[in-house]
Amino acid sequence: MSEPVPDQEPIVALQRALVTLSYLLTRSQAHERLAERAGVSARRSDLWLLMALEGVGGVSRVGDLAEHLMVEPSHVTRQIGRLAAERLVERTPDPRDRRARQVAITPHGRTVLGRLQDARQLTLHRALEGFDARDVAITAELLNRLT
Repeated sequence: MSEPVPDQEPIVALQRALVTLSYLLTRSQAHERLAERAGVSARRSDLWLLMALEGVGGVSRVGDLAEHLMVEPSHVTRQIGRLAAERLVERTPDPRDRRARQVAITPHGRTVLGRLQDARQLTLHRALEGFDARDVAITAELLNRLT
């Protein structure tokens, strides 16, 4: 096995940290605990879609949302069906094209997202106890630039 090139060592360390972080953040048990704490019953992938919808202003055409999430529109359509059944989103006619439909987050959906956001922030706050606020700010800045 060859030794890593010295300039590569920080990249290797970052890659390992990101893989570990990704694993920890996407574990289903972690989602279940967080969702339970927030009183949310929706699936992790459905909540991700709901957060993405909120992130684009709360209203979007299904195709645009699928493109934003980098998934097939049929996946989004199924998820929208589940979210609509839980009254988290509603389908409405697209004012620009009467043949098309758009999806909008409901007030109930915003409430659910708020509870989930509060639970996430509490969990993260606990995990970062003892960290310097400046280090947290730098980490956030670097991760935002990376993504």
